[in-house]
Amino acid sequence: MRGRAHCALTAALRAQGLTAAQVLRDARQRAATWSDMHDIKALRDDPAAFDAALARRGLSPVAAELLEIDEKRRACITASEAALAERNAASKQVGKAKASGDEAEFERLRALVAEKKDEITQLEADAKGWDEKLQGRLMELPNLPLPETPDGADEADNVEAKKWGEPKKLDFEPKQHFEIAEAMGLMDMATAAKISGSRFMLLSGPMARLHRAIGGFMIDHQTETNGLTEIWAPALVRDNALYGTGQLPKFTDDLFKAGDHWLIPTAEVPLTNIVAGDIIDEATLPRRYCAWTSCFRSEAGSAGRDTAGILRQHQFEKVEMVSVASPDTSMDELERMTRCAESVLEALELPYRRMTLCVGDMGFGARMTHDLEVWLPGQDAYREISSCSVCGDFQARRMNARCRKEGEKKTRFVHTLNGSGLAVGRALIAVIENYQQADGSILIPQALRPRMGGAEKVSADGTLVA
Repeated sequence: MRGRAHCALTAALRAQGLTAAQVLRDARQRAATWSDMHDIKALRDDPAAFDAALARRGLSPVAAELLEIDEKRRACITASEAALAERNAASKQVGKAKASGDEAEFERLRALVAEKKDEITQLEADAKGWDEKLQGRLMELPNLPLPETPDGADEADNVEAKKWGEPKKLDFEPKQHFEIAEAMGLMDMATAAKISGSRFMLLSGPMARLHRAIGGFMIDHQTETNGLTEIWAPALVRDNALYGTGQLPKFTDDLFKAGDHWLIPTAEVPLTNIVAGDIIDEATLPRRYCAWTSCFRSEAGSAGRDTAGILRQHQFEKVEMVSVASPDTSMDELERMTRCAESVLEALELPYRRMTLCVGDMGFGARMTHDLEVWLPGQDAYREISSCSVCGDFQARRMNARCRKEGEKKTRFVHTLNGSGLAVGRALIAVIENYQQADGSILIPQALRPRMGGAEKVSADGTLVA
């Protein structure tokens, strides 16, 4: 009789496909990991600070709303655990009631087990509903800026941190890059538009080679001089990779979809996701990666901006840098990464300035960002060529990427950083404009000449000249 009662109990407990121990364990795991986007404990401890940080980004208070959802979800989890405990207690008495011949008690207990099973099912569903609602709200919220990130509304409030090099004083009227390259017959945006539409380019002959030389120089410089590990990375990724780095769900319109995959907007996506779901030995940090890839962006939010030339394209190449760091060293890593990008501009002898972005101009996933702006004589202005950002644990929470010190059980989320080292097309623009000559030719920077067959310049008629 006891065996049959045990079988009945086991069947009831497995009605959801889980044992009682598994139900309880899974509930606790969900309670511990549901808040992937932001530290919910910190929000509970100091909701005013959370709202104040968002206010710096121009957002309205949300802490009260989030905490209300959080409380409802936790209440469902607590009630579910209590119901599970009641069901377990009743289940232990089923066999005894059957063995004693007390059929009435046996039936009451069996009905109670079934009732609690239904109650647990409903509470689990309610908890999941609140969980999904909270996850959705948290996914929409940007990273919280560091206290030292400057306040401000837009790029006008960014802070210049340093300058390197003097903008060249040309004794002729400087031209923009596309005017020079099109006159050479080496840049053709009209044909590219015939093939693919606007915001694409065709480079040919020495200009295509110069573009390739710049990209090759950059990736070699980052690996050989700056010690980053080169990665050949996929250009197609799945949804979870873009959720991990923060492009989804907020920036769906800026992405290109290809079947069940997405084209990468930057190699930050595959490089950062290398550690997704991992627990890393903290002694192996920082891990510094770089990749030279094509990037694809719809530029949905840039209508009417930078339409002349190749400054803003749907398809472009970039050498991307990503660091996975210990929380204790991520700010030092930001400085190092920024220097890695600056060293490319210095090697190419291109004047630039470093700008610390204000909160209003900073990207969704960043806590602090250094922009590098290169001087463009044709525009008589500094223009962005790299952004280096520290994300703290914002992406790591979304990816569940953690680290652990040797001999310790406790884990903590890693910190991630990303930066351009550099954008190849924008570097080509800078080389064309800074090295233009009065006769319409372009001098080739010394650092690039070995990759250009020893040529010293591209002549006005589009040929390489030794």
